[in-house]
Parts: sequence; C-alpha cells; structure tokens
Amino acid sequence: MIIEPRTRGFICLTAHPTGCDENVKKQIEYVTSKGAIKGAKKVLVIGSSTGFGLASRISSAFGSDAATIGVYFDKPSAPGKTGSAGYYNTAAFEKHAHKAGLYAKSINGDAFSNEIKRKTLDLIKEDLGQIDLVIYSLASPVRTHPDTGVRYKSVLKPIGGVFSNKTVDFHTGNVSEISINPAEGEDIANTVAVMGGEDWKMWMDALKSENLLSENATTVAYSYIGPSLTEAVYRKGTIGAAKDHLEATAFTITDDLKSIGGKAYVSVNKALVTQASSAIPVIPLYISLLYKIMKAKGIHEGCIEQIQRLYSERLFGGDLALDEKGRIRIDDWEMREDVQAEVAELWKTASSENLSEIGDLEGYSKDFFNLFGFKVDGINYDADVNEMVAIPSEK
Repeated sequence: MIIEPRTRGFICLTAHPTGCDENVKKQIEYVTSKGAIKGAKKVLVIGSSTGFGLASRISSAFGSDAATIGVYFDKPSAPGKTGSAGYYNTAAFEKHAHKAGLYAKSINGDAFSNEIKRKTLDLIKEDLGQIDLVIYSLASPVRTHPDTGVRYKSVLKPIGGVFSNKTVDFHTGNVSEISINPAEGEDIANTVAVMGGEDWKMWMDALKSENLLSENATTVAYSYIGPSLTEAVYRKGTIGAAKDHLEATAFTITDDLKSIGGKAYVSVNKALVTQASSAIPVIPLYISLLYKIMKAKGIHEGCIEQIQRLYSERLFGGDLALDEKGRIRIDDWEMREDVQAEVAELWKTASSENLSEIGDLEGYSKDFFNLFGFKVDGINYDADVNEMVAIPSEK
C-alpha cells in the first residue's frame, strides 16, 4: 500500500515502516561512528520503542554490544492498517541487532501491569540471568494501578493560577495566545500516580527480589526541567510535581540497592521533539526557537546524540557531574546562559509572521514527521510498501 501521514493535532495516525527502519538505521550509524562505549552488557529498557528509550536501546546495543530486552506498548500492523511507529521501530531495531549478532528480544504490553512485569522477569531469568542496567523511559497519559485496579489520568495544568502565554500550531505556523486553567481536585495526585516514580520502584523491587540485578547494577530514569519560559506549565505544574516525585524516588531506590552496590539516577535531558512533548502547549514554540539557536551554535542534539553523550561521557565516562540535587544534567547545552538569553529575546517578538525567520519551525515539523517514519531523507514515499512487518522475537 501507499502510506501517507494522517495527522490529528499532535498525533500522527499512520506510520511508515520503511521510514522508521531508515530512522533506526541512521541512529545505529551515528552510535557506531562515535566508537565503543565501555558500558553495561545486559540491559533492560522499559519504554523502548521511541524517543529517548529507543535511543537508549540503540546506544546500549551498538555502543556497548549489549544484550537488550525492550518493553514497549504499541499497535502491531494489520492488513490495510499500519502499525504504530514504535512497533515498526522495534521491528527495525531487532532486525539490525540480530544482523549484528546481538541478543535482542521485545515484550509488547502495558509496562505498568503485573502481567508484563512477570513476563519480563521470566525472560531475563531464562535468557540473561541478571541485568546490569535498567533504563526507565515510560511516557503514558494513563496508568491502571496493578494492585488496586484504579485508573489514573495525568493532566497538563499549572498549579495555583491560570497560565497564559504564546503557543504555535506547528502544522500551520500560527502563533496564538493560550490559557490553561489550574489544577483542581485530584489532578496533581493523579498525574504523580501516572508519571511519578512509583512504577519505576515497582520494577526495581521486582527485579531485586528475584535476584535479577547484577552487582553494582545501575538504573536511570529520564526527566526534564526547562527554562523559566515554560516552568509555570511544566516544571511548576502538575507534570513538574510528578517529576519531583520521580527524582525523589531515585534516592529511595539507591537505598534499596545498597546491598548489591546499585545506584539509581535521574538524567535531566534536553527539550526535543517527541510524541509527548508535542502535546504540551508552549513547548513546540520554545523548541522551534531553541533549535534555531543551538543549530547556529553547532550544539544541537537529537535523542540519539543526547543519549550517546550521556552514556559515553557521564554514565560510563567516569564523570557523572551531578547537580546539587544529585541529577545528571545532559541538558547542559540547552540551559547555557547565552542560549537561554537568546531564546528569551526571540520569544518577545515571536509571531505567525516572523517565526519562519527567527525559529526553526521547519526543523520541528521534520522531526515530528520523522518520528512516524515520514519526511525521512532517501525514502520514496510514492512506492508501494508492505505494511505487514513482523518483530523477529515475537514470531
């Protein structure tokens, strides 16, 4: 079939298997071009099919020759219907990993559930014995608690007052004002239940209780802080409360892992175009301006560049460079004073009329469509493509 992008707001309803494969291949090529990383050899990535999770799996496998297990939740392909981008990414990753002689298996299902945890633990026990590194990179708007059955839904709201600022429709380039009402009722608690650290700790408890973590095992979860421009709706909003909980959980997990010399860290990453970030008002406009500035300075990074640097320089490079709250700051280039000062200046004048000049809306849009395998260089989108793709380890 001929597959074209069909969008609804910040979601693309279709995905292109050949484009997704090429995206994965390019990320692999980047990692291998940077040389070997003396990292973990047995890696579990929870939330492994897109964005930072996929980049983590690629960096582990092709940077450190690691055996990887990926847990993801994506829609498989069906006759006449495309699978989700994460499904095609996972199929591509496994194909390239197996071709390189690397162990790679994937489990498709709700990582919050006891069933998927059990399935993952059994696979580790059977195939790998123990895990050296656990990457926690889940991004989900809802969570059903595995023990109580209560379903929580996260919200993106400020705390304590209405938030008003500029935003952009990245499909049209239209800059407008947006107002978001503050959190109320159980909004904060529900968002923390979905996006906080409880599930991360549940995974680590389960792995430790069954002796599936190696001596000195490490686990890393991903977070974001961002600039003052976005803090009212992000870091000081409901999502920020969840991130605070996630970051506090790192210390709890480290205490729990003392008996095996294990450590838990939170890595604060750069603002990038992901399916999750595209849904946050203000963020697309901020990223568009940020991209323009960082590209001009030669310090722009995508997900794979970020994670490769996290691995090679921080996690396995001998210098974690933790901040005052014990976090790894791989957002250091984004948060440079000169970068943020220029973003703040451009923000004041950003409009529908000048955004194409002062921002990188084209780069934002390309990155967005790339997530789903579209607008990838070198792909003939007029060619007939087989939407039915199998994931090798799930046959």
